[in-house]
Formats: sequence, structure tokens, C-alpha cells
Amino acid sequence: MSEFMQAVVTTSNEAQPLEVMTIPAPVVSDEDVLVRVKAVAVNPVDGKQRQAAVANKSSHVLGFDATGEVVAVGSKVTDFKLGDTVFYAGQLGRLGANAELQAVNAALVAKAPTTLSHAEAAALPLTFLTAYELLVDKFGLTVAENSAKGQTILIINGAGGVGSIMIQLAKWMGMTVVATASRQETSDWVTKLGADHVVNHRRDYVADMHSLGFDLVPYIAILHAPEAHFEQAAALVGPFGHIGAIVESVEPLPVGLIKNKAASLDWEFMFAKANYGVNMATQGRALALAATLADQGVLRTTLTETMTGMTAETILAAQEKVAAGKVNGKLAIEF
Repeated sequence: MSEFMQAVVTTSNEAQPLEVMTIPAPVVSDEDVLVRVKAVAVNPVDGKQRQAAVANKSSHVLGFDATGEVVAVGSKVTDFKLGDTVFYAGQLGRLGANAELQAVNAALVAKAPTTLSHAEAAALPLTFLTAYELLVDKFGLTVAENSAKGQTILIINGAGGVGSIMIQLAKWMGMTVVATASRQETSDWVTKLGADHVVNHRRDYVADMHSLGFDLVPYIAILHAPEAHFEQAAALVGPFGHIGAIVESVEPLPVGLIKNKAASLDWEFMFAKANYGVNMATQGRALALAATLADQGVLRTTLTETMTGMTAETILAAQEKVAAGKVNGKLAIEF
């Protein structure tokens, strides 16, 4: 195998922040698999990391969600073999997926769904893991069919990547799902995914929730700009309930509003497990469940747009489109 590969790398030039370069191929540790990347999905974190890298004049290969073919395995890896098609979300601090080859800790990897294309499968890992961990690790729920029957969840920004997965998981778990959307197209999208009710987050959705008969809700997921929604969530969350958030707030949150309800504010960050070496294998197992649900037709891919080519121009255009909030579901690039 070649000692070098092509990759899209960040630069210090704001006018040309990405460039295709020839760089050394990744070194495979005993616990890694080496993957020949076939497709990557684009997430808001990609654009944020690109901007930080350019500002710091540092070179990075970005890209997290990916699918590809295993072309080498570490000496301690037993769950994968050469030729397996896998998917994963990777981890911070290592060479990313915008490259011909990527080394990934095998604990974070699962065999990809057999019924989906590379692009369709690449759209799943990061958002599935975020939704799964918010439900399981933070809300304390069991992710199994009808395991949360009778419970209600409010998903704010339901048409985004994480919301699109969470709606499907929550419905499979038997929950009543209320999702927010502000346009007809996004309202149609969340309804198609299984939301029981849709409320407009640009209106007084606390009043709308009450009119639907939901005075208090045990689980609320804020999947965009928590400072814009925390007061409404605090009014709606039930006693001992949970408000989950995945995006850093740019202003202090009035967390005192939920004190007398003994409710919790739960932060979810999908990369925390790999960053700190905590329960990493749970991510591989969660992705194996995602593959099973996808192959059973329970979980549909949230891919809505596909681009082609491992070029700086394509990846930059995709990152900017996602950052602008112009994508319902997920956008992926096939290499």
C-alpha cells in the first residue's frame, strides 16, 4: 500500500481555505482499522473546524461521518476483516475522512447497512450517535422497540440532521413526538419521518403545545441555538424532566428557571467518549443497531443531497451550504 495519499487539507489562506495535497498515509495502530473512504457526510462542525484551522494557520484533514472499505486491520482488531464495508463518525484530533484513507479506532466502527448506498449510510453515524446518546446517556431511556411507550418528547429543530434521526428513534421507542418546524417544506419533512404533531418555533409554541394538550413534557431536545429556546423549554419541561442541548450557547442560559422543577439541563457531545476514552465501544454497538434498523426499514437515511468528488471546491461548497442551514436532513459527498 502506498505510503502517501491525496487529502483535502485546511490552509492559512482565507481566500482558499481548503486544498488537495499529497500527505503521508495514516499510521494504523493495533486497535485501528484502515478504511478506503467512499463517501463522507458534511456536518456543521466541519465548517466550524475549518474556520478555526484557518484562523490558527494550522493544517488539518477534516471530515467525520464516512463509509468505506476496510483495507487493513490492527493486530488487536477481531470484529472486522479486509473488504468489510463499514461506517463511523470518527474522532477529533486524528486525520479526518476527507482523504483517500482514514485510520479509525475499531471501537467506533460498525459494519454498514447492506441496503444503503455509501452516501446514504454516511449520512447516519454522527447524527444517529448524537440522538442515541441524548436519549440513552442523558435522558436515561432504553432504546428498544416500544420501550418508552406513553412518554412524550418535544424536538426543537426537528428537520435538522439530529432531529431527523431522533424523530424516527423516538417513534420506534413508542413515544409521542412533537417536532418544531417553521416552513411548509420542513413541516412536511418531519411529518414524513413520523412526528405526531408539528409546532412552529417562530411562533408562541408554548401556547401551541398547551392547545395540543401538552401542559408539561418530560423530555425536550433543543437541537439549535439553546439561548433562543431555553425559556420556552423551561416553561414546558415537567418536574424531574430533561432538557437536552447539542449546540453551545452564545449567551448565558437562565438555568434557574428549572431549579424548582428539579429538572436537568443535559449537554450532549458525540465526541466526548473518544476524547476521554470513556465507553468508546458503546458507539460501535449503537451504530450496529443503526445498521440493523436501516436494513429492517425502521430507520431511513436522512440523506437529501449528494455531491461528487474529493475536491477542495466541492467540500468547501458543501460545508458552506450546511453552515447556512440550507439542508434538511444531510448532505453527503461521494469520492
